[in-house]
Amino acid sequence: MHLIGRAGMYTPPDGGEPNHWIVHLNSDELSLGTYSIPAGGVDDQEPHTEDEVYVVQAGRATLETGSGIVPVEPGSVVFVPAGETHRFTDITEDLALVVVFAPRYGSRNPGLRELLARTDHAGSLLDAA
Repeated sequence: MHLIGRAGMYTPPDGGEPNHWIVHLNSDELSLGTYSIPAGGVDDQEPHTEDEVYVVQAGRATLETGSGIVPVEPGSVVFVPAGETHRFTDITEDLALVVVFAPRYGSRNPGLRELLARTDHAGSLLDAA
């Protein structure tokens, strides 16, 4: 067992960075961290080679992906498949997200990123109801 006490707590970015990322756990099969973006801030991430789950702990924003656009708020849980372009926009309140990557972040072949970027990820990924 591993208790991760500060996961999901908002941390402002340092030294002119647009956002803050901290890894809390890396195992063979997954990674877990906290991603923080200030209100009015910029999400500059690129698509990942791993599947990803976001659990919104604080803040409000819009998540734009290749398969849709959804508002997110505390309690929202969103799955983003490997390779799908995605970005948080319209960040109206400081945003704090628990992020789970599977498999472990960076464990897949980096060349897979280009292959996955060409894959069609059609279909609804979030039930906005």
